[in-house]
Amino acid sequence: MNDHKQTPGRAPDARPDIVFADEETDLSDFSLVDLPGLIALWTLAIIVFVQFFTRYVLNDSLAWTEEIARYVLVIVAYFGAVAVTRKGTHIFLEFFYRYLSPPVGKWLAVVMEFFSMALYGYLAYQAVILAQKTRTKMASVEIPKSILYWAVAVALAAMAVFSLYWLIRKISQPPEQVVAELEKRSLSDISD
Repeated sequence: MNDHKQTPGRAPDARPDIVFADEETDLSDFSLVDLPGLIALWTLAIIVFVQFFTRYVLNDSLAWTEEIARYVLVIVAYFGAVAVTRKGTHIFLEFFYRYLSPPVGKWLAVVMEFFSMALYGYLAYQAVILAQKTRTKMASVEIPKSILYWAVAVALAAMAVFSLYWLIRKISQPPEQVVAELEKRSLSDISD
């Protein structure tokens, strides 16, 4: 089976049919709405690098890096959720859709999208109230904590708007198309 010589006590040679090639990155699905999340992600990477460098290389860590990194991580999570909501690729339990008729599957998808939209809208409203009431500043830097809550409110409002788009789209599509799209998304990362 193996045409290559094997030396005792040595690992076998790599298979010759394995090809290591870089695939081109596809940026066609990137939107301007995704930019704040990307900026926050790179900001987080820089802050964590500065934290690591000052703590382990200079042996004198900066006090602000840990707190700021924590808050920027929250922003990364929420603006990442905006990107996922825009694409309509949030995780979901597709098990039930496989055993329901297309009309019932469509209306289940519509109801779930409505509840998602309502939840995002309500949470955005609550984040605005929290941001308005917050008067404290961060412990290590003189930056108001309300900035974090305003960013979360903007992200949740954007998620509500994109959920509204998906809700309208699902209502206007025929049941078979809604279920087919759900099935396609659920199997997009699984290969046969």
